[in-house]
Amino acid sequence: MEIIETGFRDLLVIKPDIFKDKRGYFFESYNRSIFFGKGLDYDFVQDNQSRSVYGVVRGLHYQLEPFAQSKLVRVLTGKILDIVVDIRTGSPTFGKCYGIELSDENNLQLMIPKGFAHGFSILSAEATVLYKTDMFYRPSVERGILYNDPALGIDWKIDQKDIKVSARDMQNSLIRDAEINFSYKL
Repeated sequence: MEIIETGFRDLLVIKPDIFKDKRGYFFESYNRSIFFGKGLDYDFVQDNQSRSVYGVVRGLHYQLEPFAQSKLVRVLTGKILDIVVDIRTGSPTFGKCYGIELSDENNLQLMIPKGFAHGFSILSAEATVLYKTDMFYRPSVERGILYNDPALGIDWKIDQKDIKVSARDMQNSLIRDAEINFSYKL
């Protein structure tokens, strides 16, 4: 398993070792001892799965401290553009975005630490996304940043006319107005 740095502290791409033969392939998507051995000390408590069609944009979501979630995201079928925004006050990358295509072909995963808003767009006809979290979902502390906030300038890789966003996500705040209680820690 290879750990790839992104230029954002603690935000990592996980590239599994894939073993292929005429029958197909095999890889470990998660192995606690390997993660811990590489300094990724997460105690995952919940798995979430979604299936969406082309053009869907979900996010940008996060939970406030002390109930913030770290996430390990991967795609079971299809292809997505996974986007995170650093919302850790005092971070050198505060307000900056990072995006990566995750798919059932590249089998990459994104390890998102607490202090990032997270969202994704569906680039294939359909996609199934699975992510682990290290904190349970708590609706009372869930917050969001508007997917098309002009201050972020995110290109979701979908024509504007094809974007599908939930009514709830359309109510998310601009980053300048968002309730944020994360601090960047060295």
